[in-house]
Amino acid sequence: MKQDEHLQAKTLGIGKAIAVLTSGGDAQGMNAAVRAVVRVGIYTGAKVFFVHEGYQGLVDGGDNIKEADWESVSMIVQLGGTVIGSARCKDFLERPGRLQAACNLVKLGITNLCVIGGDGSLTGADTFRAEWSSLLDELQKNGKITAEEAERSSYLNIVGLVGSIDNDFCGTDMTIGTDSALHRIIEIVDAITTTAQSHQRTFVLEVMGRHCGYLALITSIACGADWVFVPECPPDDDWEDHLCRRLTETRCRGSRLNIIIVAEGAIDKQGKPITSESIKNLVMKRLGYDTRVTVLGHVQRGGTPSAFDRILGSRMGMEAVMALLEGTPDTPACVVTLSGNQAVRLPLMECVQVTKDVTKAMQNKKFEEAMKLRGRSFQNNWNVYKMLAHIKPPVVSQGLNVVAVMNVGAPAAGMNAAVRSAVRIGLIQGSKVLVIHDGFEGLAKGQIEEVGWTYVGGWTGQGGSKLGTKRTLPKKLFKEIGANITRFKIQGLVIIGGFEAYTGALELMEGRGQFEELCIPYVVIPATVSNNVPGSDFSIGADTALNAICMTCDRLKQSAEGTKRRVFIIETMGGYCGYLATMAGLAAGADAAYIFEEPFNIHDLQANVEHLVQKMKTTVKRGLIVRNEKCNENYTTDFIFNLYSEEGKGIFDSRKNVLGHMQQGGSPSPFDRNFATKMGAKAMGWIATKIKESTRNGRVFANSPDSACVLGMRKRALVFQPLSDLKEETDFEHRIPKEQWWMKIRPLLKILAKYDTDLDTTEHAHLEHVMRMRVSVEPTSP
Repeated sequence: MKQDEHLQAKTLGIGKAIAVLTSGGDAQGMNAAVRAVVRVGIYTGAKVFFVHEGYQGLVDGGDNIKEADWESVSMIVQLGGTVIGSARCKDFLERPGRLQAACNLVKLGITNLCVIGGDGSLTGADTFRAEWSSLLDELQKNGKITAEEAERSSYLNIVGLVGSIDNDFCGTDMTIGTDSALHRIIEIVDAITTTAQSHQRTFVLEVMGRHCGYLALITSIACGADWVFVPECPPDDDWEDHLCRRLTETRCRGSRLNIIIVAEGAIDKQGKPITSESIKNLVMKRLGYDTRVTVLGHVQRGGTPSAFDRILGSRMGMEAVMALLEGTPDTPACVVTLSGNQAVRLPLMECVQVTKDVTKAMQNKKFEEAMKLRGRSFQNNWNVYKMLAHIKPPVVSQGLNVVAVMNVGAPAAGMNAAVRSAVRIGLIQGSKVLVIHDGFEGLAKGQIEEVGWTYVGGWTGQGGSKLGTKRTLPKKLFKEIGANITRFKIQGLVIIGGFEAYTGALELMEGRGQFEELCIPYVVIPATVSNNVPGSDFSIGADTALNAICMTCDRLKQSAEGTKRRVFIIETMGGYCGYLATMAGLAAGADAAYIFEEPFNIHDLQANVEHLVQKMKTTVKRGLIVRNEKCNENYTTDFIFNLYSEEGKGIFDSRKNVLGHMQQGGSPSPFDRNFATKMGAKAMGWIATKIKESTRNGRVFANSPDSACVLGMRKRALVFQPLSDLKEETDFEHRIPKEQWWMKIRPLLKILAKYDTDLDTTEHAHLEHVMRMRVSVEPTSP
């Protein structure tokens, strides 16, 4: 059965034609989506056409609609913007324009259209599809097309991909371009923070988002801003007093700067705009602080796409091709979206309607409903921001609970953001919060101190581990650890780290039978560049490492492009886990990625060399090979380099790069900062609940399986999973989970590198419906 489905995928597109266009505002990652649509389309046997300059090109036809080949999308995955152009098109808004566009498509036999753009672009596509039959009738009546041509193009399939930096489309957690825009913003915020500290300044930063505050909200979480203004949730009427009070409190606690983030569409409760200039004037007039405004503007749209957007664009592009080719005349136009970690197909107009409902709710001043319609992800982010920025911390801890926070294993970017969030949420809950230096070793030696609010100030954007972290496991130190848990009255433990944190927590749990002191709740927050902790699809730090690898790969590809006939072999970290190698290979456009989880032999290596030999005969005279550090003990990076050097003599030359510890360093990416902040907050809430549940006669005693958990992202949600359950899912010898979600993405990597491989279509998304909040968005009666 499965074999038939594999064969079906390879022949699904035979006799069909797909056109791809980008419309509306450009967004980084659009090129990755275009590349995936073209190459996956060709893989299925379909003809694929570029439509240059968006809907304008569709109307004008001629050279604007050109057949694409494999090489025409080479070297575009790392480029920002859209290489096929985008334009606002008035002609397509009118029926005569759509009539001409239909004629152009019919003449080329194109009946499948992939539109990459915002809600306006996607609405236009749906109108086009709804009118298709009547457009064909009119064209036939006017003698523009024959009855045979009309019959051949009897229906039009439409699939949308959302490309928008604002992340303003309902039904998806992330739109293509949002993560890259956040990268641009955070780079600037980090740079501004240093100068603001020097001069004790207040900075007001204005980011894009006319109707959606997502960029502003995530930026404020990722940089620990003092205040954020978003259109969906205007501040209370006395916000001016509250803002000034908040800025003064921050300065009184020892901070040398204030950061205020404003979405360009920010409004007050009466719908009156709140501008960055008006905020600056308020702060200067009331507080006398030296205040500057920075409007980020179009810099947010520009630059290289992040690793996340390249992978998102590639995955969405493949899903779009499958949705188009599986479509029937009865299939509604759909949009491919992201829910948690899953690709989902949703009816296009349902999503567009909910998106319009949000704007309508805001216009009618029904802001609570606008927030609900934005979806669960947006609300969760807002709640975390509100807790960390707007709840006044207690001056002294109420000592309700005593919770300790620690880092274990190798450093990972984002660890500090998780510690900051956990510490501050703990203090808000009234707990006494302790930090443990140097992991389990520090816990055994008593390197423990109580901390307050300002201790973790400015930690969000700092890489590495400020608490210090070691790989030491606790098993041999139970006696000392137990003594210090008693001495410091620790009632709960938040362990932030990689596989050692997971193994260490398991050891503590198993030691509960011997040492009663270990009978306290603990939670593991996965933080490792390797992304190998069971119970979570993502680990804090992996996204930052992936971006570091991508940046290096881009530079090496550029070097190879200049010298021609050169193959780079790159070694990535990850232990036995091939996540970094696979995802970096997909994001950087690699020819192969060698990993432990997918065994390979000398015949496979020979086939890869032969593949590169053939590639050198095309216009793309360069190669990129990614190798995970422990993919094979005998086929080392040196061995593969020597093999490629020997076999490629006279055809290409080889170079090797071992990336090493640069993958663990650097400032955390926006994704890792936000993910870590949310994980820290959620873990602290869980610990407080568990301590309450486990307290008997003023003493904590927790030894049930659900009192020792891993907090992880699983498909679409953050969930707590008992360590005892995860034990069965773990390959302890190789320090990896037995099942890994990203293995299903590997065929895409091979297809995009032009390998004749199998694609399992059983895993593809099926059409779902938008979970609409049943709320009225009509104006409230006066």
